[in-house]
Amino acid sequence: MAQVVSVNISEKKGTVKKAVPEIHLRLRHGIEGDAHAGDWHRQISLLAEESADKMRALLPDLQPGAFAENINTRGVDLKRLPVGTRLRLGETVVEVTQIGKQCHSDCEIKKVTGTCVMPTEGIFAVVVREGRVRKGDPIEILGEGET
Repeated sequence: MAQVVSVNISEKKGTVKKAVPEIHLRLRHGIEGDAHAGDWHRQISLLAEESADKMRALLPDLQPGAFAENINTRGVDLKRLPVGTRLRLGETVVEVTQIGKQCHSDCEIKKVTGTCVMPTEGIFAVVVREGRVRKGDPIEILGEGET
Protein backbone atom coordinates (compact mmCIF):
# COMPACT_ATOMS: atom_id res chain seq x y z
CA MET A 1 0.00 0.00 0.00
CA ALA A 2 1.26 3.48 -0.87
CA GLN A 3 1.75 5.75 2.11
CA VAL A 4 3.08 9.06 3.39
CA VAL A 5 6.57 8.57 4.85
CA SER A 6 7.18 12.11 6.12
CA VAL A 7 5.58 15.57 6.14
CA ASN A 8 7.95 18.55 6.15
CA ILE A 9 7.82 22.34 6.32
CA SER A 10 10.17 25.31 6.43
CA GLU A 11 9.34 28.82 7.55
CA LYS A 12 11.83 30.42 5.13
CA LYS A 13 12.50 29.76 1.44
CA GLY A 14 15.92 28.39 0.59
CA THR A 15 16.19 26.26 3.73
CA VAL A 16 15.91 22.52 4.27
CA LYS A 17 12.44 21.48 5.38
CA LYS A 18 12.06 19.79 8.76
CA ALA A 19 9.83 16.80 9.49
CA VAL A 20 6.76 17.61 11.61
CA PRO A 21 4.04 15.32 13.07
CA GLU A 22 1.33 16.62 10.71
CA ILE A 23 0.57 19.32 8.19
CA HIS A 24 -2.70 21.13 7.47
CA LEU A 25 -3.58 21.75 3.81
CA ARG A 26 -5.79 24.72 2.89
CA LEU A 27 -7.53 25.52 -0.40
CA ARG A 28 -5.87 28.20 -2.54
CA HIS A 29 -3.02 28.26 -0.04
CA GLY A 30 -1.15 24.99 0.43
CA ILE A 31 0.42 24.06 3.76
CA GLU A 32 -0.14 26.25 6.80
CA GLY A 33 3.18 27.54 8.09
CA ASP A 34 5.23 26.62 5.01
CA ALA A 35 7.28 29.27 3.20
CA HIS A 36 6.15 28.05 -0.23
CA ALA A 37 2.43 28.30 0.53
CA GLY A 38 0.34 30.64 -1.59
CA ASP A 39 -2.25 30.82 -4.32
CA TRP A 40 -0.14 29.35 -7.14
CA HIS A 41 0.40 26.06 -8.96
CA ARG A 42 3.22 24.73 -6.74
CA GLN A 43 1.56 24.82 -3.31
CA ILE A 44 2.92 21.43 -2.27
CA SER A 45 5.98 19.44 -3.35
CA LEU A 46 6.17 15.66 -3.18
CA LEU A 47 9.08 13.28 -3.63
CA ALA A 48 9.01 9.48 -3.61
CA GLU A 49 11.34 7.80 -1.13
CA GLU A 50 12.32 5.51 -4.00
CA SER A 51 13.81 8.62 -5.68
CA ALA A 52 15.46 9.85 -2.49
CA ASP A 53 16.97 6.37 -1.99
CA LYS A 54 18.93 6.83 -5.24
CA MET A 55 20.60 9.85 -3.68
CA ARG A 56 21.12 8.06 -0.35
CA ALA A 57 23.41 5.68 -2.23
CA LEU A 58 25.71 8.72 -2.59
CA LEU A 59 24.79 10.58 0.64
CA PRO A 60 23.55 8.02 3.19
CA ASP A 61 22.55 10.59 5.83
CA LEU A 62 19.95 12.43 3.69
CA GLN A 63 16.82 13.12 5.73
CA PRO A 64 13.26 13.80 4.51
CA GLY A 65 12.98 17.46 3.52
CA ALA A 66 16.56 17.66 2.22
CA PHE A 67 15.25 18.42 -1.29
CA ALA A 68 12.80 21.03 0.10
CA GLU A 69 9.94 18.56 -0.43
CA ASN A 70 6.83 18.81 1.72
CA ILE A 71 5.69 15.20 1.49
CA ASN A 72 7.74 12.03 1.08
CA THR A 73 5.88 8.99 -0.19
CA ARG A 74 6.52 5.28 -0.69
CA GLY A 75 4.75 2.90 -3.05
CA VAL A 76 3.61 5.24 -5.84
CA ASP A 77 5.72 6.28 -8.86
CA LEU A 78 5.08 10.00 -8.58
CA LYS A 79 7.19 11.03 -11.57
CA ARG A 80 4.99 8.97 -13.91
CA LEU A 81 1.68 10.51 -12.80
CA PRO A 82 0.18 12.77 -15.47
CA VAL A 83 -0.59 16.39 -14.65
CA GLY A 84 -4.19 16.50 -13.46
CA THR A 85 -3.95 13.28 -11.44
CA ARG A 86 -5.64 13.53 -8.06
CA LEU A 87 -4.24 11.86 -4.95
CA ARG A 88 -5.95 11.25 -1.64
CA LEU A 89 -3.37 11.79 1.11
CA GLY A 90 -4.95 10.98 4.46
CA GLU A 91 -8.05 13.18 4.71
CA THR A 92 -6.99 15.54 1.91
CA VAL A 93 -7.01 15.53 -1.89
CA VAL A 94 -4.36 17.19 -4.05
CA GLU A 95 -4.06 17.58 -7.82
CA VAL A 96 -0.75 17.23 -9.65
CA THR A 97 0.14 20.44 -11.50
CA GLN A 98 3.78 19.93 -12.49
CA ILE A 99 6.35 17.15 -12.82
CA GLY A 100 9.89 18.25 -12.03
CA LYS A 101 11.20 21.79 -12.06
CA GLN A 102 14.03 23.86 -13.40
CA CYS A 103 16.65 24.57 -10.76
CA HIS A 104 17.75 28.18 -10.78
CA SER A 105 20.98 27.41 -8.93
CA ASP A 106 22.55 24.14 -7.96
CA CYS A 107 21.53 22.91 -4.53
CA GLU A 108 24.08 21.65 -2.02
CA ILE A 109 23.19 18.04 -2.86
CA LYS A 110 24.00 18.56 -6.55
CA LYS A 111 27.20 20.42 -5.70
CA VAL A 112 28.38 17.43 -3.63
CA THR A 113 27.14 14.55 -5.82
CA GLY A 114 26.88 16.07 -9.29
CA THR A 115 23.19 15.15 -9.54
CA CYS A 116 19.79 15.74 -7.94
CA VAL A 117 16.46 13.93 -8.29
CA MET A 118 14.06 16.77 -7.45
CA PRO A 119 14.26 18.51 -10.87
CA THR A 120 13.15 15.36 -12.72
CA GLU A 121 11.35 13.21 -10.15
CA GLY A 122 9.74 15.65 -7.72
CA ILE A 123 6.15 16.70 -8.37
CA PHE A 124 3.99 19.66 -7.39
CA ALA A 125 0.32 19.88 -6.53
CA VAL A 126 -2.50 22.14 -5.39
CA VAL A 127 -5.02 21.45 -2.63
CA VAL A 128 -8.43 20.23 -3.81
CA ARG A 129 -9.77 19.16 -0.40
CA GLU A 130 -8.50 20.58 2.90
CA GLY A 131 -7.42 18.58 5.89
CA ARG A 132 -4.49 17.05 7.73
CA VAL A 133 -1.76 14.77 6.43
CA ARG A 134 0.39 12.68 8.77
CA LYS A 135 3.25 10.21 8.48
CA GLY A 136 1.75 6.78 7.79
CA ASP A 137 -1.39 8.08 6.05
CA PRO A 138 -2.46 6.01 3.03
CA ILE A 139 -2.17 7.38 -0.51
CA GLU A 140 -4.78 6.61 -3.14
CA ILE A 141 -4.74 7.57 -6.81
CA LEU A 142 -8.24 8.86 -7.62
CA GLY A 143 -10.25 8.80 -10.81
CA GLU A 144 -10.70 11.98 -12.85
CA GLY A 145 -12.63 14.65 -10.94
CA GLU A 146 -12.90 12.47 -7.83
CA THR A 147 -12.57 14.09 -4.40
